[in-house]
Amino acid sequence: MGARRAIVGSLAIFAFLTIANDATAGEGFDVVALGALGGIQDGNLSAYLVHPHGDSAAVTCDAGTLVNGLRAANAKGAFDAIEVPPATGLDRVGYVLTTRIKGYLISHAHLDHVAGLVIASPDDSKKPVYALASVTAALEANYFNWQAWPNFTDRGKAPQLKKFTLIDLVPTTAMPLSGTKMTATAFPLSHGGVESTAFLIESNGDALLCFGDTGPDVVEKTTRMHDVWSAVADKVKQHRLKAIIIETSYDNDRPDKLLFGHLTPKWLLASLHELEGAAGPGALQGLPIVISHIKYSLTTEQPQKKILEELQAGNNLGVRFVIPQQGDHWQFK
Repeated sequence: MGARRAIVGSLAIFAFLTIANDATAGEGFDVVALGALGGIQDGNLSAYLVHPHGDSAAVTCDAGTLVNGLRAANAKGAFDAIEVPPATGLDRVGYVLTTRIKGYLISHAHLDHVAGLVIASPDDSKKPVYALASVTAALEANYFNWQAWPNFTDRGKAPQLKKFTLIDLVPTTAMPLSGTKMTATAFPLSHGGVESTAFLIESNGDALLCFGDTGPDVVEKTTRMHDVWSAVADKVKQHRLKAIIIETSYDNDRPDKLLFGHLTPKWLLASLHELEGAAGPGALQGLPIVISHIKYSLTTEQPQKKILEELQAGNNLGVRFVIPQQGDHWQFK
């Protein structure tokens, strides 16, 4: 089994700059945390920019934060290699937003996953928004309705400004992502009674799995997470799955009755053991697991340290847990 190597960044909570897998020759994916948190910290809400390494055409997994996240990432050097053509008249943030981001994958329509998309829409470029049909219907009904916000989509209340083309994804069916070299396959998730989505992004044989909000199958009384693991087990076994971005909103002190469709470290570890059971013993060794959607706290301590400690305490799988900060960027290969 090829060992994945990590170059550890300067952050105290394990931000990995590069994670390589000797077993395969692919270049993997570049990922930028535009929004690392869930909940109430406006300006730093769920959004991850993803593109194949060596190809700048990107999409985002969710869009709770766009412009503020792009600014933070730019300040951390994530876009240093990008040269903005002077004729555009744009700064680097504007250029990435309007030119490099080719579309949005939206897991569900909760505000902390779509606020950046909505707010940036007047100055954004034309592009597709990919989501399950229940999610596109919610975007149309609740946001782009000429009451909450002008209708920048191609559906719903007239006039339709047609900035965004809403594209309904068919569960478990790969969809080419326009303007990129990637496809995305949507898997429905259960999020406290709301349909959410996991996206399997693939390019040139490599894959990356990005979860929207989800509760554990046992609590949600579904098999949604089990179904995702069954679908990706072979890719894990073959070391084609380069990373998983998945939420852990609360620490283990949170009772199950107050999860509201979210995970804790104990539930994530239990679920990852289920994935190992499907992929084979040791198959997850070194696999990067980016912990998204940690809820911002108004108390004197943020939960990142405790959540990481709880994850590491139960980590007999050999996975590499990554606690992101806004603007962090990695190459997963």
